[in-house]
Amino acid sequence: MKLLKLIPLIFILCACSQPKSNDVVISDAWVRESAPGQNVGAAYMTLNSPTKNTLVSVDAVNTAASVEIHSMTMNDGVMKMRMLEELPLQPNKPVSLKPGSFHFMLFDLKAPLIIGQTVTFRMHFKGQDGKMTEQETTLPIKSEE
Repeated sequence: MKLLKLIPLIFILCACSQPKSNDVVISDAWVRESAPGQNVGAAYMTLNSPTKNTLVSVDAVNTAASVEIHSMTMNDGVMKMRMLEELPLQPNKPVSLKPGSFHFMLFDLKAPLIIGQTVTFRMHFKGQDGKMTEQETTLPIKSEE
């Protein structure tokens, strides 16, 4: 009988110790090295959310004054880049941020982006329930991937 009373407690403890399963999975992440004198940069990665989520803003901790989410398209041989207010993520549908497509633009770099160093980003997401969450990730600086 004492064992039966412990079963609900065991289930509660197991539920509390589960890892955070709603985090966006970040892969293939890197920041492009900057050219001498350049004060803008670009970052790329693949974002995969287990739930409906929206990337609403990004900060480059100690690296850039601001970061914008951009899209880049080619129309009739003309490249068009535009800032996005947000980037929607559908459940389990990876979104690739890569050269010539979606990417992060880093403005007013505080120092050159040098191969072998890293950049830490803080990403702000809004869930389907309207709840805001933050995720931090550190990316390596590389030459063209």
